[in-house]
Amino acid sequence: MNAKLTSLRLVPLFGLCLALCAPLAALTEQEVREGFRPLFDSKDLSDWEGDERIWSYENGVIIGQTDDGARRLDANTFLIFKNEVPNDFVLRFDFRITKEGNSGIQYRSFRTPEEGNPYRVSGYQADIDGRAEYTGMIYGENFRWSVAERGYFNRIEPGRKITTLLYTDSEKLKEAINIEDWNTYEVIAVGYTFIQRINGQMMSVLVDDDTENRREGGLIAIQAHAGPPMRVEFNNMRIKEVK
Repeated sequence: MNAKLTSLRLVPLFGLCLALCAPLAALTEQEVREGFRPLFDSKDLSDWEGDERIWSYENGVIIGQTDDGARRLDANTFLIFKNEVPNDFVLRFDFRITKEGNSGIQYRSFRTPEEGNPYRVSGYQADIDGRAEYTGMIYGENFRWSVAERGYFNRIEPGRKITTLLYTDSEKLKEAINIEDWNTYEVIAVGYTFIQRINGQMMSVLVDDDTENRREGGLIAIQAHAGPPMRVEFNNMRIKEVK
């Protein structure tokens, strides 16, 4: 993770409201009416591709687990969704992660395999970490790096110039995140505007006007980060196409 971006303006944008944070067991009636569907229907990881040492599927939950032994990671690896997804979407999922964990959901991403690491992915990331220091930020995994930290409304201009607007304090948003418990994450990607929410709280916003580097579509993938032993779980992944 990189250092804090320089804020050009410190202006409160608006207040945010705390929502219930228990994981949803299935799509609600409201979500069905809105057009949400499960991201995948299989009862295993057949729709995904990744390191079988790290990833497993139990009782509807995708699990990523590392250790200091056979499942040790020396570089980030990803569980890659093999099916196509719409370019413009709302993605919701429930997650929990151990305190030493580091993970995230890649979207509009692309494969960047390396020698010995075929499951390497780069692109936009909805960041997650066990201590909620970075959870909620829009990260650029091997792809322009930090692009909108938690509490920021950012715009990337051509040439990768970033204009930042701090709309609320990151520590206030952190209070809405359940450490080592279930949270509901929402990623909105419409055009080149990206919004990330956790438990009903808006965490970060990005408008990407960097025409040379931005992505109009791509892969969804889950990250397991190199580092201390960790466990991350994902449940009830659902998506809605936005037209």
